[in-house]
Amino acid sequence: MTPAQDKAALRQAMTETRALLASETPDAGEALASRFNPRLLERYGPVVSVYWPIRSEIDPRHLIARLRELGAPLSLPRVEADDTLSFRAFTSEDDLERGWAGLLQPKETAEVMKPDLVLAPLLAFDRAGHRLGYGKGHYDRAIKGLRETGRVFFCGLAYEGQGLEQIPAEDHDVPLDWVVTEARNHPLFLARTMTPPTEQ
Repeated sequence: MTPAQDKAALRQAMTETRALLASETPDAGEALASRFNPRLLERYGPVVSVYWPIRSEIDPRHLIARLRELGAPLSLPRVEADDTLSFRAFTSEDDLERGWAGLLQPKETAEVMKPDLVLAPLLAFDRAGHRLGYGKGHYDRAIKGLRETGRVFFCGLAYEGQGLEQIPAEDHDVPLDWVVTEARNHPLFLARTMTPPTEQ
């Protein structure tokens, strides 16, 4: 099978796994907020893109509240009519509307922002930073676009049980720099930059 076919099969399995994890750990979102290292904001902020949860995604709303307390300007992704992802100012849930796949997103009139730190949901991640999403490539294209004009730190939010040994990767996939779960932080960019020991 091709990597794309492998990912499609894995996507179905991990959708079921994530739903199970969500039902077994209802307080995971609160634990995740406490695990988030504020040094990530200090070093890679200040503007942060968060997300509003759908389906069984780990709930970032406790973390959103914490980021607000830390003074971070927040944005949310918006899937535009041309299927691109923009990042727009987020101040209140009352200002959101339903978009692609039932996603709550900012209205078209909200200010376009350029986040420095992007927090994204996922179905699975591996130690090389590969991220399994919903298969539309929205985040991959958006991160590549943002990096054309500056640095962007790409961080996944997940249940610890969504970590896998290896995820099939394609050329267009943008790896994660970091993942925060309810159990720990995973500094994935360090694993990619470390040189493995040579055999004697």
